[in-house]
Amino acid sequence: MRIAVTYENGQVFQHFGHTQEFKIYEVEDGKVVSSEIIGSDGQGHGALAGLLSNKSIDVLICGGIGGGAQAALSEQGIELCAGASGDVDATVEAYLKGELVNSGVNCNHHGEGHTCGDHEEGHSCGGCHSKPEFEGKNVGRTCRTHYRGTFNDGTQFDSSYDRGEPLEFVCGAGMMIKGFDKAVANMEVGQKVDIHLMPEEAYGQRDEEAVFTVEISQLPGSEELVVDQQVYLQDPYGRPFPVKVVAKDEKTITLDANHEMAGKELNFTIELVEVK
Repeated sequence: MRIAVTYENGQVFQHFGHTQEFKIYEVEDGKVVSSEIIGSDGQGHGALAGLLSNKSIDVLICGGIGGGAQAALSEQGIELCAGASGDVDATVEAYLKGELVNSGVNCNHHGEGHTCGDHEEGHSCGGCHSKPEFEGKNVGRTCRTHYRGTFNDGTQFDSSYDRGEPLEFVCGAGMMIKGFDKAVANMEVGQKVDIHLMPEEAYGQRDEEAVFTVEISQLPGSEELVVDQQVYLQDPYGRPFPVKVVAKDEKTITLDANHEMAGKELNFTIELVEVK
């Protein structure tokens, strides 16, 4: 079996149609035996599906993906597992263990860079589109921004400048955390702004009810988990969501489904590079 994962800097890239690289895994008997990174040649959704088919890919793992791309993959006979995020190698291992479930055409992003969870791709939620909650001349247009994110103590948690590539997203489409998105809505190309976001405009407040304890016997595979490890569970609709192991004893395991940025005030310097 051959698995392809949208790839950027060791992480699952969150927008299938814009991925510049794939990491390809050769799997035998349920184990990865080799891997390589290939370029996408800047192709669009349909052509990317053809590229993967030419590489004899059986499974694609990605973050956000739209309906057209999903259909193109289906036509090529490629299985889709969308809604993934985080370290690519760990994600593939989770898939092979049956811990990843396809979320389909989604707005499901986990991960740090503000992809509802991913420090890469600064604050995007994959390729989903929702009705804008605000107005602005850039709403509905593709924007490219550089940004630097810091906590109140000045510690940097993310920076597109360090990666050398602006973040691209559709303003007002729900691809970004709300406060970041709103800030860009009326910016001019070349303008740079500094914003301070309370949790309500970032990742929300922590929800202590999202921390729960279950019997290890009721969660197959949990006996192998360790504290601070992130894994994916499945909601009642079959969609994967990330949780972190925060405690474990001989009989029970405690998991935290809060986003790691929940409850935090965030600061961003945003520079609008281009509007398409």
